[in-house]
Amino acid sequence: MPLTRDYILPLPPLLPYEAERLQALKNMNILDTPQDKLLDAITLEAQAYFNSKSCLISLVAEDRQWFKSKQGLDAKQTPRNISFCTYAIAEEEYLIVPDSLADERFANNPLVTGPPYILAYAGSILHTANGYEVGTFCVLFDKPRTFSDEDIAALKRFGAAAEKVLIEGYIFE
Repeated sequence: MPLTRDYILPLPPLLPYEAERLQALKNMNILDTPQDKLLDAITLEAQAYFNSKSCLISLVAEDRQWFKSKQGLDAKQTPRNISFCTYAIAEEEYLIVPDSLADERFANNPLVTGPPYILAYAGSILHTANGYEVGTFCVLFDKPRTFSDEDIAALKRFGAAAEKVLIEGYIFE
């Protein structure tokens, strides 16, 4: 199934301050900017650590998720209506999906049933300096996978490192 905006999946409830969150993302002036060498180094290291198919820094905009850094994925963005990260930013710290086919939110998602076949997901929320949830640091797997406490701690560490780069503006061309 082609990845189009026409594919309909129910979105999780939007955050009560969605307009402010989107404005905070816009104020970062980061969407559609070139990849960043430091962020790419973090995602590459995390991909190796987790032995994941892909590792991304995803920013959740109004109608799309855009990848500031990506390893193991060719797409630059996907529609928000099929985004795992949309669900993740509605969580408190992170979202773990050990088996996407067993999760009613994702079982029929074209990112699960077709390429890139996301069968497990772990994402740590990225915040602005003011605390708005603007995206995730996430790892994707092409088979179901359990996540240990150590895995979750490592995910949060990688996410915190990426968040620090994004907040402090250490963006390099």
